[in-house]
Amino acid sequence: MQTGISGLDDMLGGGIPRGSVVAVLGSFGTGKTTAGMQFILKGLGEGEKCIFISLEEDETSLTRNASSFGWDLAAHASKGALALVRLEPTDAKTSVERIRSELPGFIREFGASRVVIDSVSLLSMLYDTPAEKRGGLFTLCRLIRESGASALLTSEISENNPGASRDGMVEYTADGVILLRSVDSSDESEQQLTIRVVKMRGAAHSRRIRPYSITGSGIVVHSGAELF
Repeated sequence: MQTGISGLDDMLGGGIPRGSVVAVLGSFGTGKTTAGMQFILKGLGEGEKCIFISLEEDETSLTRNASSFGWDLAAHASKGALALVRLEPTDAKTSVERIRSELPGFIREFGASRVVIDSVSLLSMLYDTPAEKRGGLFTLCRLIRESGASALLTSEISENNPGASRDGMVEYTADGVILLRSVDSSDESEQQLTIRVVKMRGAAHSRRIRPYSITGSGIVVHSGAELF
């Protein structure tokens, strides 16, 4: 299943295996939400139905941000091909229960083959203990896999470890992990965005670190380029 991100599918040997749950890790400004939108748009372009679940932005904000890249999410939503769902992170109990009880049936009834959840970092904050967070993530990934859909889960990275998620858990529950980073040049005069496929079960993927750009038409991975 192609991600719709130019150059990334080359690194993945063609795309992600269908039915996979893939975590996209990165700090703010590295394009995690943009990557999720491109994954959705690729599916919509191939006639698939898709669901984008956000704990950060409402439908108006999402469609406005997408339009800055020339993507008309509202048109797809009005045609019934795309569901844009906002979960309210301040209402922790309701949000968690909605995911547990409604998500599998919603994916099946809507007929979605692609799902994005942006972000599971906020979702994890709805749980009180590490055990509950771990259990919640395992349950979420299991429910998505059982629905038959493929998913991207965005996650903030740890402040102390830029190679790991904030809670250090989602990378163990997901089938694949893609790491987005902003790296200073040797003289600290500029920053370069880098991408690495940390793991991808069922795919012979590249493990090289490659530069990427966030352009006016989305993320472009320079899969044939080396870092400066």
